[in-house]
Amino acid sequence: MDVKGVQGTVSFDGEWITITKTPFGPKPVPFRIRAADITGTRFKKATRLMHGYVQFLVPGAVAAGEKSGLMQGGRPPAEDPHSLSIPHKSNDVAEKLVAAVEQARS
Repeated sequence: MDVKGVQGTVSFDGEWITITKTPFGPKPVPFRIRAADITGTRFKKATRLMHGYVQFLVPGAVAAGEKSGLMQGGRPPAEDPHSLSIPHKSNDVAEKLVAAVEQARS
């Protein structure tokens, strides 16, 4: 299951979550998390005017809070490796991915 984000993708194969961000500059490096290691998920639906996000909470890491401002308002910072901003058209797929991860965590 793949979710196309604003500047990257989130994939889930039933056991591993892979977040691949495509920033400007060097080649993107995928960040992998086992679903069993996740302590929680955060999902904020995007609206037509503002992007939403998917965030995975892991033990030992402080969850990045939402930034304020016009461009990044309501989302974790782009540098957060455990989250990805999503556009409005990806809401349904992202919601299904979060549900699948929550089920795999149990």
